[in-house]
Amino acid sequence: MKDPIIQLTGLTKNYGKVTAVDKLDLHIYRGEIFGLLGPNGAGKTTSILMMLGLTEPTAGTAHVCGHNATRNPIAVKRKVGYLPDNVGFYPDMTALENLCFIAELNGLTESYAQAAAKDMLHVVGLEREMHKKTGAFSRGMKQRLGLAEVLIKAPEVAILDEPTLGIDPKGVDEFLELIKKLSREHNLTVLLSSHHLHQVQRVCDRVGIFVGGKLLVEGSIESLAQNLQQQKGVSTVITLEQPPGDSAKIEQALHVLPGIRKLAITGHSIELITDNDATAAAVRILVNNGADIVSVNRNDYQLDDIYNTYFENSITTNTVYEKSNGFFKRYQ
Repeated sequence: MKDPIIQLTGLTKNYGKVTAVDKLDLHIYRGEIFGLLGPNGAGKTTSILMMLGLTEPTAGTAHVCGHNATRNPIAVKRKVGYLPDNVGFYPDMTALENLCFIAELNGLTESYAQAAAKDMLHVVGLEREMHKKTGAFSRGMKQRLGLAEVLIKAPEVAILDEPTLGIDPKGVDEFLELIKKLSREHNLTVLLSSHHLHQVQRVCDRVGIFVGGKLLVEGSIESLAQNLQQQKGVSTVITLEQPPGDSAKIEQALHVLPGIRKLAITGHSIELITDNDATAAAVRILVNNGADIVSVNRNDYQLDDIYNTYFENSITTNTVYEKSNGFFKRYQ
């Protein structure tokens, strides 16, 4: 495998007696979209600040684009674009003026900055609003302009910290599709920090679950789902039109299925947990035994299930996490 473009080794940050980031080891490779997933207060932003050389680690190292972020932060900033969770622009300047100003700060000549800014505004879908003052921009428009600001210096890595916060659902869909497109077309490495599970699942090649300053697990969603399946088995619920007349006979017939961990018949419902997917075989057995099937529901493990498993195993007695609308918030 190629050398990682982001390499974090034992990265640690303490604030007094509080450990915000605890021995973080992580490799991210060129061209992939990596989702750093965790509740508010988990240490995601602190980790990002150390990657950018904006705060010094207590221990460990962060190498980004071949540079030590602590010893050579300017070199890192030349190759990395950063979109914070709350991006700001000069409200009395237009989108084009703001972007040209940023481009010139990044070393582009005035004439080239103008052309590059117009190109970027087209890429992020703001060409019609380029002469509009940013003070009148919606949150979603500002995030798009922030993405244009990240991209205008042609970075090797884009770090996006909660980029969809406060954007309406349609705007979120468009923004995520734009990130995916840009990564694929320009071989752009994207680190996406978020506490929105479903958004991360939609665009990321790999994810890392980050809770309480610790990276609990990382990998592709498919590999993590397979690991979870091995731990918990495959759950299938089959609903019948009528309760089985002879439950003992049905139960005996189903017990020929390999790897059964649980078999429960309750009224119209049959619940199976097996080592591997036995849904089709179970349906055949029931039909051959005269059962009329109304519905079949198999649990295919999603990021929500993966997150819940690691999250529930890691919470401490003095930290409370509350789930709402598919994401988590942390309260002390």
